[in-house]
Amino acid sequence: MKRIARIRLFLFMGALVLGLLYVFPFVMVIFNALKDRREVTENPLAWPTELKWSNFSEAIEKMDFWRALGNSAFVTIVACLLVILTSAGLAYYLQRAKTRFSSVIFLTLVASMIVPFQALMLPFVSFFGKNGLGWPFNQLTLSIFYVGFGIALSTFLYHGFISNIPIELDEAAAIDGAGPIKTFFTVILPLLGPVTATVAIINALWIWNDYLLPSIVLQDNNEKTIPLKTFVFYGQYTSDYGLAMAGLLLAMIPIVIFYFLMQRKIIAGISAGAVK
Repeated sequence: MKRIARIRLFLFMGALVLGLLYVFPFVMVIFNALKDRREVTENPLAWPTELKWSNFSEAIEKMDFWRALGNSAFVTIVACLLVILTSAGLAYYLQRAKTRFSSVIFLTLVASMIVPFQALMLPFVSFFGKNGLGWPFNQLTLSIFYVGFGIALSTFLYHGFISNIPIELDEAAAIDGAGPIKTFFTVILPLLGPVTATVAIINALWIWNDYLLPSIVLQDNNEKTIPLKTFVFYGQYTSDYGLAMAGLLLAMIPIVIFYFLMQRKIIAGISAGAVK
């Protein structure tokens, strides 16, 4: 018993240390968001001597926060909805078809997850840009691009979850006169709640915090998302880190709230969606 107690104590201490290491950067962001530029530069690890709440109002004004918030919300919501619909529908087809073609498509999607965006960035932009198809680079185009990069993982999760749904439900819907599309929307999609929550939060976290793809696609300053707007605090010769930390803290709040609202379904969705 003593040995088991020691092991549990050791595991608890290890988890506590890892938890503190994980929380430490967020605490530093909060501390530095309440300091002026001089305090942050002199000692970023120290407690603020005076709470400078005006950093938040200045950050909101300087980065045009509400416009940037609307831009980020539009791109994230549209992209997540498109990813959910396309990946769920594709996973349903691939799982129910069970042909050699569907198997090849599924394996290709899984293999594509190991290809980083940085390897595709230049040819991707050239193909869709002015020298290629000439797509207008705006928020809607950015949302569509996110679908292309997010569909592989989302389809993988949906595919595993749908494999646990009895095919008898499809057969019962077919007897009642429902076609494949109606069966998907009225029978299958409502059953995908846990994995849909997982897909939504995974893609929302990634899209909301992404900087690289929006920096390439969005050229109009009025269309830029929050990650792009936070760079107004960093100049060539000087940077206001207090305002920057305040802006970063404001940028985290919406997605953190969304995560806590959806977190209960994440574990169940990942566990079920990973089973094949």
